[in-house]
Amino acid sequence: MKQLDDTTTLSNGVKMPWFGLGVYKVEDGRTATDAVRTAISYGYRSIDTASFYQNEIGVGEGIRQAGIPREKLFVTSKVWNDQQGYEKTLQAFSDSLEKLGLDYLDLYLIHWPVKGRYKDTWRALEKLYRDKKVRAIGVSNFHVHHLENLMAGAEVKPMVNQVEYHPHLTQQPLKSFCERQNIQLEAWSPLKRGQLFENQVLAEIGEKYQKTIAQVILRWDLQNHVVTIPKSIHADRIRENADVFDFSLSDEDMRAIDALNRNDRSGTNPDSYDEK
Repeated sequence: MKQLDDTTTLSNGVKMPWFGLGVYKVEDGRTATDAVRTAISYGYRSIDTASFYQNEIGVGEGIRQAGIPREKLFVTSKVWNDQQGYEKTLQAFSDSLEKLGLDYLDLYLIHWPVKGRYKDTWRALEKLYRDKKVRAIGVSNFHVHHLENLMAGAEVKPMVNQVEYHPHLTQQPLKSFCERQNIQLEAWSPLKRGQLFENQVLAEIGEKYQKTIAQVILRWDLQNHVVTIPKSIHADRIRENADVFDFSLSDEDMRAIDALNRNDRSGTNPDSYDEK
């Protein structure tokens, strides 16, 4: 992981960038378009959106304005909870493609494990994968028991599991499970929505490398072999977040960050979220 376009290889051979731009809560229209175009101009090649974010139109416009060949980009979207189920998921995927203005997605995820629906939703993702409308399929916010239940009847194993992951929530049992199953872990909210920016341990480590706390955390993600997609709409922050490929954290510093774990979430636990 020495440069921004470095990739990990998913279980099906598809190459996925280690680092990308997340656009959760980014307003559709010019804001989303500018953020995506700016990120791509700085060398980002992975863009992560979702139907729930309601900014797929702006994201698609940003991709077009960037002028990068489609095959050089890695675009992710997700099916929302009320879109789940076999037929509804197929329609949701078609709607997302239309809004993005794309012919295919690189990764399509089940956004949350909606009880009684996510297995039928997965069958739809398997069809989309077989039909070559998406290059890889996966899940988001799945605990180990969700993954085990899904895989028990699946024809295709999830290639990615995108979850909340940061120094206060290291998810070690889930991470180990995904590693054993060759499921790539991906971090959303890697900076815990700014709640880690006053942490003294992280500040001291940052001083050692002359890096910000955000950069230290994002480097920690990468050295833990976790794909990460920090969100920003500001050009200077988009560039700063990606400036993590010119240093490496020592084993001692990695352990110090690991020790910050509190099993504390900034988002909802997948076992108790609102399914609406």
